Amino acid sequence: MPVDFGRTARDYATYRTAFPPELFTRFAAVGVGLAGQRIVDLGTGTGALARSFAAAGCVVSGVDIAPEMLDEARRQDGAAGVEITYRVAPAEDTGLPGEAWDVVCAGQCWHWFDRERAVAEVRRLLVVGGALAICGRDYLILPGNVCAASEDVVLTYNPGWPMAGGGAGIHAEWAAGPAGFDDLEKVGFDIDVAFTHEAWRGRMRSSNGVGASLPPAEVAAFDADLARLLRERFPQEPLMVPHRISALVARRSR
Repeated sequence: MPVDFGRTARDYATYRTAFPPELFTRFAAVGVGLAGQRIVDLGTGTGALARSFAAAGCVVSGVDIAPEMLDEARRQDGAAGVEITYRVAPAEDTGLPGEAWDVVCAGQCWHWFDRERAVAEVRRLLVVGGALAICGRDYLILPGNVCAASEDVVLTYNPGWPMAGGGAGIHAEWAAGPAGFDDLEKVGFDIDVAFTHEAWRGRMRSSNGVGASLPPAEVAAFDADLARLLRERFPQEPLMVPHRISALVARRSR
């Protein structure tokens, strides 16, 4: 089945952890996420990145192709007391006004886009000197850790999963930055994130290799197998799961 995050929107909203405050401190140090800035969040999903910028006083518009994800985003916005404008559209053709935005960001989603077309759309959206901010929040696969063992369970249900084993938090496609952008700033640091067994199961169900691509019966069977694995091999709670936070900021040149 094709990947559709709309099928896993509730798990995604409930169990995906937020980007840490340190990332926004580092963004602010390079002029991204300042109060009053106009920001477009591409592939906004359930709005995790957009909400943090809105809470900092930015004017944010989120774009995503999955209306179910945007429904969850609006629900969480209400609980957080922030206002964000959303539209259903692809990152490569947002339909938003051109040369009207100070920042275009993309969190945990740049790899899903047609990058050549997405970069062209970002250039169209940004004012001259505006910033593209791409960031990722990836669990780290280490020998014998819960991430590696959990992906083994995914592969029993989805053996062709193309993103298996990619949990190093390294995004080679960011290395040179997009064409037509300069003043590159790169950020990277590691954190441990605490998960209960229930939360880790939800995190894995929300994966593109599970809830976003498998039939419901297989998702339920996967969840039961993962619960058994956690009881038998990783009984401690909370699980401390290593993650790498990475980001690239680049400015639209003339």
